Amino acid sequence: MMQKPTTCRGNAKCDLGEYQGAIVDYTKAIELKSDYTHAYNNRGNARIDLKDYQGAIADFTKAIKLKPDDAEAYFNRGVAKCVFKDNQGAIADYTKAIELKPDDADA
Repeated sequence: MMQKPTTCRGNAKCDLGEYQGAIVDYTKAIELKSDYTHAYNNRGNARIDLKDYQGAIADFTKAIKLKPDDAEAYFNRGVAKCVFKDNQGAIADYTKAIELKPDDADA
């Protein structure tokens, strides 16, 4: 599937450290296609960079609801949960990510 132009712009802005602008672009991509899990994941990562961990968790949770086999979203949500010392929640998310993509666990 080809990436939406707004997602590509968002990725470029993240690369430049322009996380707020990236969030705007990812939000536009979601408005164009509400089930675009990649945009939710990317927006969540940009929110982590801005220390908006609650917003990040909400984005990763939405990505998981839309695509329950999205290992990346589970892993990313685990990262955000660690900030809140939600160790059990983080472990559950990391475990699910490993179950879904065991080859990535070797990295």
